[in-house]
Amino acid sequence: MADGKEKQRTTVSIYGQQYTIVGYEAPSHVTKVAKQVDEKMREIKSVNPYLDTTRLAVLTAVNVVDEYIKLQEKLEQLEKDKEERNDV
Repeated sequence: MADGKEKQRTTVSIYGQQYTIVGYEAPSHVTKVAKQVDEKMREIKSVNPYLDTTRLAVLTAVNVVDEYIKLQEKLEQLEKDKEERNDV
């Protein structure tokens, strides 16, 4: 158990497929994540209609990780800027 929580099972739909996700996060969080993945896959497919599902999934993962890294870098920069302001 993590933090006294029990694992929960949440069934979600991503790009027309049902998945059962098992983990410690709240079902509402898992559903929100799945919805964003589904939306990103549909967005990419609308621009690239001939992609097969495997390539679509990989491109979706690449796009999501790219966004994640950019947000991490932005957060790090904001934290650095805040520290510099506090040191003055």
